[in-house]
Amino acid sequence: MQDEIERYWREIALLVHAMPGAVVARAAEMLDDCRARGGTVFIAGNGGSAATASHFACDLVKGTRLPGLRPFRVVPLTDNMPLVTAWANDTSYERIFAEQLEPLVRPGDVLVAISASGNSPNILAAARVARRAGAVTVALTGRTGGKLRRLADLAVCVPSETIEQVEDAHLIVAHSLCVALRQHLRDAAARPPGTHRPGAPPRRRRPRLSRARYAA
Repeated sequence: MQDEIERYWREIALLVHAMPGAVVARAAEMLDDCRARGGTVFIAGNGGSAATASHFACDLVKGTRLPGLRPFRVVPLTDNMPLVTAWANDTSYERIFAEQLEPLVRPGDVLVAISASGNSPNILAAARVARRAGAVTVALTGRTGGKLRRLADLAVCVPSETIEQVEDAHLIVAHSLCVALRQHLRDAAARPPGTHRPGAPPRRRRPRLSRARYAA
């Protein structure tokens, strides 16, 4: 069994080197823009991706918080189990995230939609709600991106067909984003007075992303 374990580790190492770093960096910028505007980041996923969504929400809220700086506002759509089961029972499982999101999401918010296949119906439904509301969707998905890739403003597509490796890569992406954002906020807080600080409104709005350009 050791050989199989070490083979898996070698494959993960190769996969990490094949990840689209520039796309992940753009995701970090989108999240920070949302924070600076006082927007909310919503996160959703199923199964193992639900655990990643909760983990990412925890780290993004707590791991990036610095004294005197505007914190991230984050809502994991996976964690309120009474609400999840109520919507599943009264409508359908496909609506468990969309119905939570609809009354809360605002223009400029961010939905982080996690689906290894890119075809989970409840994730697609949430992405459609986000689009109608004028929010931005960042997708964490697998090699092809599935249907989610076309609904997302930015798609981080893990170049693997193995679901365990895709899920591993999604958590690595989440940790990378939190570490990069924490350092970005520390650096910004250390700038001399009078320079742009985190929490202040962005000096200019970035142009809306082209889906074709920023899907990788």
